[in-house]
Amino acid sequence: MPVGSAIIIGVGPGLGSALARAFAHRGHPVALLGRSQSTLDLYASHLRTTAVPVRGFMADASEPDSLRAGIAAAITDLGAPEVLVYNAAMIRMDTPVDGDDEGWIAALAVDILGAKIAAETILPALNDGRGSLLFTGGGAALYPSADYASISVGKAALRAYVLALKAQLEDAPVHVATVTVSGTIGGGEDRFAPDALAEHYIALHAQERENWETEVIVS
Repeated sequence: MPVGSAIIIGVGPGLGSALARAFAHRGHPVALLGRSQSTLDLYASHLRTTAVPVRGFMADASEPDSLRAGIAAAITDLGAPEVLVYNAAMIRMDTPVDGDDEGWIAALAVDILGAKIAAETILPALNDGRGSLLFTGGGAALYPSADYASISVGKAALRAYVLALKAQLEDAPVHVATVTVSGTIGGGEDRFAPDALAEHYIALHAQERENWETEVIVS
């Protein structure tokens, strides 16, 4: 069976790019989804030497229609997906009672609603009905911060969503898991280096069903 594509939502110079490299080097065509086509094309150009295509598709994770359209374009171009990595998040300083309704709506649209939209869009298109739905969690889900309240709530909600999705798909050949990063990505410690973190996603996707993990915590 041909190797399915990897769709990575939320791509920047750190973990997102490392995930693209990791999956491309293992033979997966890679779709990079983000808000800036020129930036995505730049990241894709860094992987021209891989044997598989790596392409950028513009999508706004906070806008359901935009996200669905970007995923659909990626599937049309690169074929049935085998892997979803939802790596999008809005990290901003805010407090539990800051009065900023619009800011919270925007943050939670990215942090949790986008994850739900991505999963329900990709599930019916999975390569032979099999694959992995992987999500980037955060230590704020475990240790909430009063100064970063919306991302704390968003990552806690994402963790709960992954567990609920896992329960719904219990009998399906779909591995649902989160990599909970409890530290600063690229902050100088080896275990938080983007390439090191990307290997956790690769390992989750490669696990045999009897060994499936639902959460990997890097702390």
